[in-house]
Amino acid sequence: MFDHPHRRFNPLTGEWVLVSPHRTQRPWQGKNETTNQNQRPLYDPKCYLCPVNQRANGEVNPNYTSTFVFTNDFQAILPVHTKSIQSINDYIKAEPVTGTCRVICFSPHHNLTLAKMKVDEILQVINVWSAQVEELGKQYCWVQIFENKGDIMGCSNPHPHGQIWASNVLPNEARKEDEHQKKYFQTHHKKLLLDYLNNELEKKERIVIENNDWAAAVPFWAIWPFEILLLPKLSVARLPDLNISQKNSLAKILKQLLMTYDKVFDTDFPYSMGWHGAPEIKGNHACWQLHAHFYPPLLRSATVKKFMVGYEMLGEPQRDITAEQAAEKLRECANK
Repeated sequence: MFDHPHRRFNPLTGEWVLVSPHRTQRPWQGKNETTNQNQRPLYDPKCYLCPVNQRANGEVNPNYTSTFVFTNDFQAILPVHTKSIQSINDYIKAEPVTGTCRVICFSPHHNLTLAKMKVDEILQVINVWSAQVEELGKQYCWVQIFENKGDIMGCSNPHPHGQIWASNVLPNEARKEDEHQKKYFQTHHKKLLLDYLNNELEKKERIVIENNDWAAAVPFWAIWPFEILLLPKLSVARLPDLNISQKNSLAKILKQLLMTYDKVFDTDFPYSMGWHGAPEIKGNHACWQLHAHFYPPLLRSATVKKFMVGYEMLGEPQRDITAEQAAEKLRECANK
């Protein structure tokens, strides 16, 4: 059915991806090269995220022993704007934006990643994520939790950490997902992502791992080679809405998923990941289902990545391996 070039529709964004399976029939052909993994120390005196070290702005980190959050020393969004910003006409448009940016150190240990942390340590991170959404959501309409892992993804510090950017506006991806989930809900009176997940759980073609509360699938419309969509099986709109059982099982499936990633090419698998949940603004958000996106760039080995260039920048995203092939490879690694 999917052996020839075709396009796949992303119902979350209303966009398409070109799939060209005839170019490369299997994602794991050829040599799996590995990178030289430098063993990082437990503590690095030069790391600005390690406990008791001085950061770039002169502040000193506390001697933290678990997850630690602080305001980013170089915020992309500021809490206040002091200069007037206005549009000139219909094609020279601008508007002010306010918000805040924070850094989350997952662990005091410099040599860890989320994949290498214990389940109860990952649970602490989840609890902090939830608390941050709860706190910042009282002031800002969108709270974006994300992690860039690996220098290939632009991560400037290997210490295990993520970020939170909160703003008074919905960013582009959130706005698209809000629009298309609402449209589906108005038509079908059900949640788009729950209907999608139930279909995946029935077919099992793209499910990689699952437990009682969560499922991780390579989405049908995936752009990145080993992209994952992580979803709760029951209706949940926001991270703070998760109950204790769901948080515990989330910690377990995150550990399993990230360990699976590391097995694909025997390397610390790089990725960008982030959570999307209902906006923190008044209104009916019954259409929203909490979910996390994982966008890893590696294609054929630890040193060969997919680039978004040429046609992808000027036309639409394109992939060679199908989502089904990627899911099969990930399932193999999960069972190793």
